[in-house]
Amino acid sequence: MRIIAGTYGGRYLKSLKGGKLRPTSDHLRETLFDVLGPLVEGSAFLDAYAGSGAVGIEAISRGAREVVFIEHHRPAAQLIKENLAALGIEGGYWLIKTPVISSLEKLADEGSRFDFVFLDPPYDEIREYHHSLRELARSSLLAPSSIVIAEHSRHCLLEENYGKLRQTRLLRRGDSQLAFYRLS
Repeated sequence: MRIIAGTYGGRYLKSLKGGKLRPTSDHLRETLFDVLGPLVEGSAFLDAYAGSGAVGIEAISRGAREVVFIEHHRPAAQLIKENLAALGIEGGYWLIKTPVISSLEKLADEGSRFDFVFLDPPYDEIREYHHSLRELARSSLLAPSSIVIAEHSRHCLLEENYGKLRQTRLLRRGDSQLAFYRLS
């Protein structure tokens, strides 16, 4: 698994051995960041269910001002720290090690706001998608221009609307899909 572009482009990241993580593939990350383009530079980016941290680290590499990683699984949270340290990234990020829903509530209470929110729960935990998207729709974490992206299996059907969030685009790459949502 490698960083596609930016300051750390071409550098490799570690992943956990075994089936505990399903990192976003290099090809899918490249597709995601091709869509987001230069808007990532200077943005506030939330990587929820961060796993290895590859998506958030890609955002840092491409100039995001701030990246918040949410990862409750302790070995994965440790892996994110190791990947950041291996690249020499010492600031511009925050790692939260609590469940996503409680983390979203805490971030909203603190007045955080994000330009991009990337969600990638385990594919078999479909309820996590619905809960997270509903929580984001009713929170203050999003601005009118914010984009929420949910990576999911092509076998998982996400709703067109979650409260104020409306699906604006769906991209399929192999067995994975990226669903893009904006406030309506």
